[in-house]
Amino acid sequence: MDQTPLHDIAQFLRRLQWAALGLGACWLLWLLAPILTPFVVAAMLGWLGDPLVDRLERAGRSRNVAVTLVFTAMALLLLLVLLILVPLIERQITTLIASLPSYRDWFMNTALPWVELRTGFELTTWLDLEHITQLLRSNWERAGGVATTLLGYLSRSGFALIGLVANIALLPVITFFFLRDWDLMVARVASMIPRNHLDTVSRLARESSDVLGAFLRGQFLVMLILGVMYGLGLWAVGLDLGILIGLIAGLLTFVPYLGPASGIILGSIAALVQFGDWKYVAGVLTVFGIGQLIEGYWLTPKLVGDRIGLHPVAVIFAVLAGGQLFGFLGMLLALPVAAVANVLLRYAQERYTSSRLYAGTPSGILLQPERHIAPAPAPAEREGE
Repeated sequence: MDQTPLHDIAQFLRRLQWAALGLGACWLLWLLAPILTPFVVAAMLGWLGDPLVDRLERAGRSRNVAVTLVFTAMALLLLLVLLILVPLIERQITTLIASLPSYRDWFMNTALPWVELRTGFELTTWLDLEHITQLLRSNWERAGGVATTLLGYLSRSGFALIGLVANIALLPVITFFFLRDWDLMVARVASMIPRNHLDTVSRLARESSDVLGAFLRGQFLVMLILGVMYGLGLWAVGLDLGILIGLIAGLLTFVPYLGPASGIILGSIAALVQFGDWKYVAGVLTVFGIGQLIEGYWLTPKLVGDRIGLHPVAVIFAVLAGGQLFGFLGMLLALPVAAVANVLLRYAQERYTSSRLYAGTPSGILLQPERHIAPAPAPAEREGE
């Protein structure tokens, strides 16, 4: 009985030490965030490419040859995406800026009068779109585009320019080493886990990898395929901004209904501004309808499945919170942290539902079963006796 308070105090001090260690790790992460970004990106690329490296190893190739093949394929794929998307998006943004007067005229002369006629609100007296449009155009012309803005910022900070160049140069080197030594690093981490917790930690790590892999490998691939499909479909309809709208809708696909809804709204407005004909709006609806059928019946079941377990609201919150706390590094770490937290919460719920706290303890007071009392006989029956 005397050892119970001492045991509780010792347990509280151990928890306090772990909490202090966690806070110290977060503080150190915040301090080292500027230099940790290439390491985190390289670790994620190494984690994504390791299964393919292991598959090539099982096919008979050495680890170095398999790593070289996977690394070269990843670099070529990234270079191809940059060469295709960057000029394409730049042209689409230039087209959007040039089309701003058309959108302003359609909004002022068509959309607002239609809304005012049906609602009775005088919205034109509240909005000065001429001033807003001129402000946007002047800011864009002053910036000279995204590239000019970025280069101007970097030129004002020589240290930032040196850091960016160093990160870009380090990224392929660190990625190669992560790919080559991934299994060795995992084995070293596993060797440090206490033996009585190895099965539990292995299970949680495997579930976290499945959840995160389903999201990164599956959901991101679905987003890419739908973005390309929507962009090509809207381009086939004839929209000048079809590719940009399709890519935006594809990127927002991880939030249910937001991706196709935003694409339909933006595509319909672009069709009405450019053509003023409802048959092009029907074409936009057809593109997104076909895309949703392909996503629901083939892409998501085939590429993502039901292992993801990450609610879209949780994903958005994790990305925004990580960016607010740790900047770009926090946004990179948001999804892995959210995946691990989701698995840990499920494990905590499992432990709780099987605990005595949830099931309750049997009461020490036993209630006697209720005695069955026979009804009194009727007067006629007593007389017959």
